[in-house]
Amino acid sequence: MGKRMQNLSRRGVLTLGAALGLAGVADPSKAWAWSSAGSIAATDTVTDPWGVWDDATDPLLASLLQNGQIPAVNTAFESWVNNGDAFPAGLPAALTTWMQTHNRLPSWADQTKLDRAAQFNKRMSMYLFLLYGLGSGIMSTVIPREARNVYWSEGGAVMKSRAAKTFTYGYDLSAIDAFKPTGHFVVTSNKTRLTHAAVRHLLPQSSHWRAVTDDQDFIPISNGDILITFHSLGTFVHGKLKSWGIRMSAAEEEAFLHMWQVALHLLGVRDDFIPASWAAAKAQSAYALTPLMAPTPEGIDLADILLNLTSAVDLGVTRGFQREFARYLLGDKVGDWLKLPRDYASRTVIEVGWPAYVAFREGLSPIIPTTFSLFDRFIRGLAMLFLNNGTSPTYTPITIPTGNRAGT
Repeated sequence: MGKRMQNLSRRGVLTLGAALGLAGVADPSKAWAWSSAGSIAATDTVTDPWGVWDDATDPLLASLLQNGQIPAVNTAFESWVNNGDAFPAGLPAALTTWMQTHNRLPSWADQTKLDRAAQFNKRMSMYLFLLYGLGSGIMSTVIPREARNVYWSEGGAVMKSRAAKTFTYGYDLSAIDAFKPTGHFVVTSNKTRLTHAAVRHLLPQSSHWRAVTDDQDFIPISNGDILITFHSLGTFVHGKLKSWGIRMSAAEEEAFLHMWQVALHLLGVRDDFIPASWAAAKAQSAYALTPLMAPTPEGIDLADILLNLTSAVDLGVTRGFQREFARYLLGDKVGDWLKLPRDYASRTVIEVGWPAYVAFREGLSPIIPTTFSLFDRFIRGLAMLFLNNGTSPTYTPITIPTGNRAGT
């Protein structure tokens, strides 16, 4: 699990877990013990996901990189955007065969649930964009492996472009037609999965990354790492919505989880690692997220860059308010790790005003808070940043890298 995990105190992890709204935080000194009885495979086995990568994809990308074929693949992929698009012509035969196998929903995908999830995403959009962007996005910088992988990979030196591609994944997942022929998410997932395989081949060649990583066998982006990302997004967001008292039916909660189950499958996560319920997801997060969180020099730098990107958009609030809201979402322990400056006046406004804002929006209080316009402009600004993919209202292509961070 890594030296940082071993050094975290149980008390500190419990405090952090409570701050993030994650239940059942495990003792970080213990090895992975989550049983797949709680997965959609329901097989009741215990397998360490940090020792599982993507055998169906990794050899293919290694071959394409070694043969210098990736630039031509990226060019061909420019016309492959919608789920219903035909495969581009001229692709290497092995890649076309891979796409024919993987460019589809799993047999267990339930279109009724996916449609319900799409409607839920539409209703929750303002909260989701806030939580994905300022919550999950900043949380990723205190997940050591993720922060180091991002920082030392090709996209780490151009974070505006890297953030736009991350926005693309989240936007495509949240779109009303995400899984339909007119949507983008299945294609985006396949491009992301191929990108992950390329990074697995490339990052081990970076001496800088090898010097700081604790990745098992020096291979990044295992199934365990992808599960971490899911918990920093889906599980975190679900927990926050619940803690804020947002109205969600049992069917909506199930649909939101099903959307993420399909997303994990499309990224190459084995079914025996994919939680079958939110209770199972929270139990798994005790092993896959909370105990592994810690500051790194790379993460501190990335957080500063990401927060400056959002500060460049007129959110109707000060930089101090924005950073204090990140602390409010993630807890002061994370804020201190990232060295976010304090703004105690803004914190008072947030702690009093945000619950009142949510209560009024959800019809739980007839009293409009005096700070309503402040919060409304803030989250609408973040939503527009998300909807614009961080750069423009056009589709941001996900390209497969051919190297690591420049100079490494």
